[in-house]
Amino acid sequence: MHVSKRLFELETESAFAILAKANKLQSEGKDIVNLGIGQPDFPTPQNILEAAKKAISDGHHGYTPSNGILPLREAVSEYIYNNYQISVSPDRILITPGGKPVIFFAALILGDKNKEIIYPDPGFPIYRSMIKYSGAKAVPLVLDEKDNFEINIDKLEDIITEKTSLIIVNNPNNPTGSFMHLEKINKLINLLEKYPNVAILSDEIYSKIIFENNSMPTLLKYESIKDRLIILEGWSKTYCMTGWRLGWSVWPEKIYDFANKLCVNDHSCPNSISQYAGIEALRGNQDEVIKISKEFEKRKNFIYEKLNSLERIKCFKPGGAFYAFPNISNTKMTGKEFADLALEKHGVAIVPGTSFGDSVNDFVRLSYANSIENIEKAIYRLSKI
Repeated sequence: MHVSKRLFELETESAFAILAKANKLQSEGKDIVNLGIGQPDFPTPQNILEAAKKAISDGHHGYTPSNGILPLREAVSEYIYNNYQISVSPDRILITPGGKPVIFFAALILGDKNKEIIYPDPGFPIYRSMIKYSGAKAVPLVLDEKDNFEINIDKLEDIITEKTSLIIVNNPNNPTGSFMHLEKINKLINLLEKYPNVAILSDEIYSKIIFENNSMPTLLKYESIKDRLIILEGWSKTYCMTGWRLGWSVWPEKIYDFANKLCVNDHSCPNSISQYAGIEALRGNQDEVIKISKEFEKRKNFIYEKLNSLERIKCFKPGGAFYAFPNISNTKMTGKEFADLALEKHGVAIVPGTSFGDSVNDFVRLSYANSIENIEKAIYRLSKI
């Protein structure tokens, strides 16, 4: 039996492999602190749970439109307006089972053998995987520690060519926790305006987990790129709904139907019950969201201070999401060696930087989606390496 050559282009998320290994060690009786997986440790808020129960009781058990039910797309439209004062028609909003389909569909629609797609390195590993699967050339935009892992505008311009079809932007960034302020975003837009044939995918999934009273400088605000901008967003991180598999996206009118057709072919429609829960998440009380964001900021300050107190580790200050990305080069180990030792000998699950790109061999990612008590325990153990 022969399989498609394309399958060999697919990569994976090592965070899930590390989670499986950590769970196996835990099942064998070992004490493991998991700072590996990028998943909020808080439960889904109660009002959202109640909305899901009501959806079941009300009989919302069947297929829905492939692009999502209209009431949910209207709720997303309201959410965008309430947060950013931007009007987006529900007819440009696509509901998907999580955010990954948006990455996949964007790569399939805009990628091809003679195309190049630029992605952040380090960055979410599915970017590169989906680009390669599409047949396009994956072109890394290296994010440097000296730039606080923000996009270097000059570097970006240097790698744009006549073959560039799509640029992927992620703010706040996974895995580094970096956050680009409005001033940097304005410079990015000034550059993008020079290349009107290049589409942009802006992954804004961590838009509500931003610190120091900063707010999200969404690319939705820029009229000059509206007709070639895809926004990736969703419920997983903000509302602690990772397992509900629910994401939303905004698409340019001219390619919306292609994305919707891919939905029909790929998954038929999003989960019906999750969609009704998603309406409550957006329209219901937001106190829990604010509380969770404040707790993440408290943990960020704690982990930043503790990591930098270690003799051979240094870490820049995260501006958003729930990740710290320390440089461990002074340990004389690679990130992979350090992460393996951390898990196997010291009971701490973390992810090596090379899981997120080729440029960060000397880094590891720690998710502080865990209690301060567990974070403190983990860093004490890491101090023994």
